[in-house]
Amino acid sequence: MTAAFTFGYGGRPPAEFVGLLTGHGVRTVVDVRARPDRASMGRYALAKDPAKGLAGLLAKAGIEYLSLPELGNPFLGYDDWQTRYADYLEAAGHLLFDRLTEDIPGPVCLLCAEKRVGDCHRRHLAAYLERHRGWAFTHIE
Repeated sequence: MTAAFTFGYGGRPPAEFVGLLTGHGVRTVVDVRARPDRASMGRYALAKDPAKGLAGLLAKAGIEYLSLPELGNPFLGYDDWQTRYADYLEAAGHLLFDRLTEDIPGPVCLLCAEKRVGDCHRRHLAAYLERHRGWAFTHIE
């Protein structure tokens, strides 16, 4: 069984963000946002220079970074996005999780913007991985 986490950075200052990740022993952050490169994400944007932005912030704390935009939520504009996203994972999850391999240093943490896991697609990702790969998740809030 693989122990893993989910976490949303929304509204958190960088020191709190990094402190929560290191406090839980996270070694790799897996960014599951569809567009991590948006400038509107400020300090949490994926910068072109890996020493800057989110990757740089994590590297300074000794945490690796991996962006998997294919795990982002393409249904955010729909009222029933949660149902659509869960169905999407069941239909295509075997393809979408290809890059989430066992040679990624763990524990890993699925990262998105929403602070509360109940408002975020990462809970569906965690549920899929629990059912299909035997992972066990703790949601950091």
